[in-house]
Amino acid sequence: MTIKRLIPFLMIAVLLLISACGNNNDEEGANAEESNESNTEETNDDADESNQEASSEMRTYESENGPVEVPANPERVVVLSTYTGNVLSLDTNVVGADAYSMSNPRYEEHLDGAETVTSEDLEKIIELDPDLIIGLSSEKNLDRLREIAPTVTYTYGNLGYLEQHREIAKLLNKEEQANEWINDFKTRAQEAGEEIKAEIGEDATVTVIENFDKQLYVFGDNWARGTEILYQEMGLKMPEKVKEMALEDGFYALSFEALPEYAGDYIIFSKNYDLDNSFEETETFQNIPAVKNDRVFEADAKEFYFNDPITLEYQLEFFKDHFLGEDE
Repeated sequence: MTIKRLIPFLMIAVLLLISACGNNNDEEGANAEESNESNTEETNDDADESNQEASSEMRTYESENGPVEVPANPERVVVLSTYTGNVLSLDTNVVGADAYSMSNPRYEEHLDGAETVTSEDLEKIIELDPDLIIGLSSEKNLDRLREIAPTVTYTYGNLGYLEQHREIAKLLNKEEQANEWINDFKTRAQEAGEEIKAEIGEDATVTVIENFDKQLYVFGDNWARGTEILYQEMGLKMPEKVKEMALEDGFYALSFEALPEYAGDYIIFSKNYDLDNSFEETETFQNIPAVKNDRVFEADAKEFYFNDPITLEYQLEFFKDHFLGEDE
């Protein structure tokens, strides 16, 4: 056979060889892609498992009723009363809260999607799938709530208002964050107090009142409504009659007619605007010196009920604005 006759066969052989190499390269590429995809899936699976483990990790919290196993980093909290603002201020998700908290304009943006619940709404709480429940020691159905999720309760007033916040932060594993805020807040509140005393006088008295259920209430130095800031941090004085009747228990109910006996040089009125406030039109109220001197500062009671960081920040600015005229 001549060389010329061999050329076509040689060309065919070369083409077959090139084709075979191409197929091998394609297979290797496909195998590499499959391997990369498999590795990516495994990495994602590992990340998911890691996140799940982190969210399901438990630790022991020493509550006032003894040790409780709670999530290391709670993600779905139900707050049955009082402490919603503490939890929200620590950047923790609240899926259910009490009616007072749900109606608080200061919490509104933080509670988008949350449900109103009480300790009697057991089925609703189950549906919310909480990993932690927080409430007062007086809540109903505590044993049944503990079957739904780890449940921690506090007795209102057992701890000072800042210590209470620190304790909730400890429960949520965010104690450092709370301590930073507490130290900063105390400094700012005390500085504002010095400015206010310089403005109104060291001996000026302040009364905090609230209208509810056809009565008026006056408050001591640890019953929210700004009392902790005014009396504890700022060191402002309360009238002797308020000190006598409200300091020990935290609050005291009185008739509208008795208010002049309890009225200080300044009155902070935590006002429920949707209730009967006709007493303000009476001669008894109008003749109170603080009223005559335009020293009654009204606040929406719904924003003033609590003593958590969100509320306290608002109250501090409210007092600076009204006592020092910083809103002018």
